[in-house]
Amino acid sequence: MKTLKILSGGAAQGLVDSLRPAFEAATGCTIAGTFGAVGAMRARLLAGEPADLVILTRALIDGLAKDGHVAADSTADLGTVETAVAVRHGEALPSVDDADALRAALLASDEIHFPDPEQATAGIHFAKVLRDLGIWNDVASRLKMAPNGATAMRALAASTSRRPIGCTQATEILSTPGIVLVASLPPGCALATVYACAITVEAGAAAEATELVAMLTGAAARETRRRLGFI
Repeated sequence: MKTLKILSGGAAQGLVDSLRPAFEAATGCTIAGTFGAVGAMRARLLAGEPADLVILTRALIDGLAKDGHVAADSTADLGTVETAVAVRHGEALPSVDDADALRAALLASDEIHFPDPEQATAGIHFAKVLRDLGIWNDVASRLKMAPNGATAMRALAASTSRRPIGCTQATEILSTPGIVLVASLPPGCALATVYACAITVEAGAAAEATELVAMLTGAAARETRRRLGFI
């Protein structure tokens, strides 16, 4: 049986997993997906890791197309994902309606979970937000950084601390059991990121990749994309 190899940002994992059964039934091709921080996935592709399809931020996809690593005419947008705040299921939802409220919620927490501030889209941005709010030094001992958003949110769900909080892409929050999405980051702190997919120039399963792109971005999956956090 043929295998479709994917390198993808964690923001798209829930969407790929939701369409996996239909894709595999329709094509007879299995999906071998690696999901993580977008910078790490790009680095793996550039290091020579085999992949048929990549799903990253649109900016990174455009750069890979310019440099000849993916086929520019295969690029397709999945949608926009907002960076958001999460807490454990059953916890009182903090107010994060504006920068002052977000600052207060973060200062009141005893653990702050978020993804890699060097390689993950949400992690890079959230680290900047903490500095812009002037509280990085105040909360430094409470920061719980993970390799990617999904790992960070699983750690949040499993936390036994009194008042943990987390921040990553909305899609990763919505796909993680045990936590709930509070709200997107407020104006002045917000980030909305376009994610896109493209077929690599060395794809061994280009036809199957084309089929999956059509499923991921097509009208039939519009409601699934919305439910999983793509807008």
